[in-house]
Amino acid sequence: MVNPYRGEAELVIGGKAYVMRLPLSVLAELEDEMKSDSLMSMVHRFETGGFSARDLVLLLKAGLRGGGCDVELDVDGGPIVAAQAAAKLLAVTFAVPE
Repeated sequence: MVNPYRGEAELVIGGKAYVMRLPLSVLAELEDEMKSDSLMSMVHRFETGGFSARDLVLLLKAGLRGGGCDVELDVDGGPIVAAQAAAKLLAVTFAVPE
């Protein structure tokens, strides 16, 4: 079970649910992998829909890595579900608790 207060989101691969998380160290690696000059420009790329399939895969793999898992991506539900999971991951990572 995921804990959104820890910045966790869920991704189902091969019928199994995995926890994704983006701690600061993983965000720094992702920033480098995406060749982004800042964290905000990387997030902006996703918010405006200017991301590529490669960006999506990098984000999901980073989230899985941050959640303590390293698996191949074959997301149940395909690209749409993958994009929704990525959006959820970004939302909970940068959410301010009420």
